[in-house]
Amino acid sequence: MHKVTSEELFQRALKITPGGVHSPVRSFKGLDRAPVFFTKAEGAFLTSVEDKKYIDFCQSFGPLILGHLDPEVKEEVHRMVDTAWTFGATEVYSLELAEWITTTLPFMQKLRFVSSGTEAVMSALRVARAATGRNKILKFEGCYHGHVDNLLVKAGSGLAGTAASSSAGIPAEVAAQTVVSPLDDEAALEAVFAAQGKDIAAVIIEPLPANYGLLVQRPEFLKKVAELCKKNGSLLIYDEVISGFRVGLGGMVAETGITPDLVTYGKIIGGGFPVGCYGGKAELMNMVAPSGDVYQAGTLSANPVGMRAGLTTLKKMQRLDGWNLLNKRTEKFAQTLRDGLAKKGSDLQVSQVASLFWIHGKTPAPIRSIAQIPANQGGTFKGLFLKALDKGVYLAPNAYEVGFVSWAHSDELLEEAAHIIISAAE
Repeated sequence: MHKVTSEELFQRALKITPGGVHSPVRSFKGLDRAPVFFTKAEGAFLTSVEDKKYIDFCQSFGPLILGHLDPEVKEEVHRMVDTAWTFGATEVYSLELAEWITTTLPFMQKLRFVSSGTEAVMSALRVARAATGRNKILKFEGCYHGHVDNLLVKAGSGLAGTAASSSAGIPAEVAAQTVVSPLDDEAALEAVFAAQGKDIAAVIIEPLPANYGLLVQRPEFLKKVAELCKKNGSLLIYDEVISGFRVGLGGMVAETGITPDLVTYGKIIGGGFPVGCYGGKAELMNMVAPSGDVYQAGTLSANPVGMRAGLTTLKKMQRLDGWNLLNKRTEKFAQTLRDGLAKKGSDLQVSQVASLFWIHGKTPAPIRSIAQIPANQGGTFKGLFLKALDKGVYLAPNAYEVGFVSWAHSDELLEEAAHIIISAAE
């Protein structure tokens, strides 16, 4: 009997789905081959339709900090599925997760669960506009905040902070409501505020930019962002959809010592199920309906399966001192990669923070903005990715996506994966 292949499935998908995928980052665009179709995931592994196992460093782009099908999370999910799928009414499960988050993170005085990171960001921006009576939002080149219309923008030409749409279908007048500034550039940021500060409702930033490479920011720059927000009456929004509960229990708020007005979360707090969350100062969150006039709603918001999966994940990480141990394990893995690549004479380098890592071309200084990313990053990554894939390591299929290490990646497995990646490098 003929066994179906990933190539055959991809050709079927192309007929009925744009690009054959349901999110662009899942495609193998520019890699000259069909994406791998998977049928199973467990621990640190993915299994393809061809029955080949891969060590997975994508981990669904970050939510699975414990790995696929963690036994404790799985047990809670099965219990919840046997209890209820969705209520469309008040229930205890979201309350328990909300209480755990607000108790653990005092700066999250109130929060609202939604179904995605994009939705969380969209809602936080609406609150910021209502609170300030201003319309403009400032974002940074190299930070990604979901597919909200007025955040799918890039730096324009001309005056400081001008923006242009980075997607078709976004009206110019919508893009014009966003101001764009480069990362790691205090002078440019001050110029933008000098020109448009009185119109800026909020500044939104990934305090650890991890959607366009791993662009680790200097503490001084992040402090300048907070300082200018306060001086100009603009709200500060931290987008911690990736970094929240990934770099540590307190996320980048704890790492930076900077308390923003609002924070957005996603990924890990759903334990592998669709989730988003925005929250922060009580006086701001009290503006959200039904308490206030900022409308936001969602049929499947705070889905109980995701609530239980997320709370179980977070409690297990806390109980095991998981962040400390996982971060040390990842640091060791990254150093093994660095040593092996250097010994081989490779031009590749490895940036790493907590349990995130990024393999990129050699640079003389840390990469903190997209302008510093090597011009040949795409071509260099393509060769590495395809060779590693053939040898059984699955990295995110894009040169600018980071890798994630999970609790399921043992030291022994990471050692094996490091050797595979090193052997795949030029």
